[in-house]
Amino acid sequence: MAVDLTPRQPSKAYGGDGGAYYEWSPAELPMLGVASIGAAKLSLAAGGMSLPSYSDSAKVAYVLQGKGTVGITLAEATKEKLVAVKEGDALALPFGVVTWWHNVPGSATELVILFLGDTSKGHRPGQFTNFQLTGASGIFTACLRIVKLSAGQKLPEPVADDRKDMALNCLEAKLDVDIPNGGRVVVLNTVNLPLVKEVGLGADLVRIDAHSMCSPGFSCDSAYQVTYIVRGSGRVQVVGPDGKRVLETRIEGGSLFIVPRFHVVSKIADASGMEWFSIITTPNPIFSHLAGKTSVWKAISPEVLEAAFNTTPEMEKLFRSKRLDSEIFFAPN
Repeated sequence: MAVDLTPRQPSKAYGGDGGAYYEWSPAELPMLGVASIGAAKLSLAAGGMSLPSYSDSAKVAYVLQGKGTVGITLAEATKEKLVAVKEGDALALPFGVVTWWHNVPGSATELVILFLGDTSKGHRPGQFTNFQLTGASGIFTACLRIVKLSAGQKLPEPVADDRKDMALNCLEAKLDVDIPNGGRVVVLNTVNLPLVKEVGLGADLVRIDAHSMCSPGFSCDSAYQVTYIVRGSGRVQVVGPDGKRVLETRIEGGSLFIVPRFHVVSKIADASGMEWFSIITTPNPIFSHLAGKTSVWKAISPEVLEAAFNTTPEMEKLFRSKRLDSEIFFAPN
């Protein structure tokens, strides 16, 4: 039976003066359950704090907006790390990590963090369960709790050295792909964010310019792609292994969708451009593209393409000449 791949917005789970917690449910986005993926957002108002908690799932966190502090206590650590975070920061949070998040008092913007992770070993596949260590509801509650600190309450200041190997700012990091008027990519892996290995997930931030297209491609290593649209809008198309189109729709900021294993996906931006953050369910993903310099069509022998498409050598040369010298992004002509 076909699974609904329609992109979805999250629903508010709970909240108060300090902020709110939003989550995507497998009931509304069935691919979460199929892929055993959890997805949620935490939004903290000025002075808001999410109390110390741990999760049943390894996660990647991405700061969508604002700046603040996260306290991170790794499993068996004797001291927490105090990490200053800001928009564009990505953090890998393995099993057993205890975290708290805080938005500075007087902040003009909310601190918003996206969480994507593997729930295959979790309490509820397809949905995170967070266990609170303190607060009114105590330990082993089913959800994270949020408070707003009273005037004069202070928390420890971030420690500059604690950012090392804990956070990578995707808006400032060296670009892995940079195509003028096309798009840019920063890939998180075990080299630039070592804890990715413990989390077991890869991730990337992709930004494409107005009317640019991301080349059709697929994961070669049976991984799922989980994509959150950070800002902008455009269209996405997904094609299954049998050649049938399983999704073609408009996407916009705040929506999330999942590409099944071995499915081909392509995206094209509207006039505003488009930016997305994705996780891939393997720490060092391998992708194959159907256009551009690394296109599989470029590698296959001309004679094989002629036979496969039942066409002439002249038509094969015309086909091969189209967009095969570009990278994975195509700027509008």
